Amino acid sequence: MRIELSEIIEREIQDPRVGLTTVTGVKVSPDLRHARIFVTVLGDETQRKKALEGLRSAASFVRRSLSKRLHHMRRIPEVTFDYDEVVEKGIRIEELLDKIKHEEK
Repeated sequence: MRIELSEIIEREIQDPRVGLTTVTGVKVSPDLRHARIFVTVLGDETQRKKALEGLRSAASFVRRSLSKRLHHMRRIPEVTFDYDEVVEKGIRIEELLDKIKHEEK
């Protein structure tokens, strides 16, 4: 599902707000009714907000596109988009570790 979502976002969504968005993860509920899609966005806070607005407004389009691609699934979940802060936190930890290394020298 993550691969299909990535392709839909990259190739089919024409909204310029979406920009350079990467799907980092998908959590699907056990009953397949809901899917939380985690994304990262290249850019600043403003870009992130615009991209999430664009993705959220395209949620029904994304769901229809998924239904065309995933014939084998008995139910196509409702999709919601959230920003994945894990990548950002990882970068921050790397920066702090580098700072500590330089201070030790």
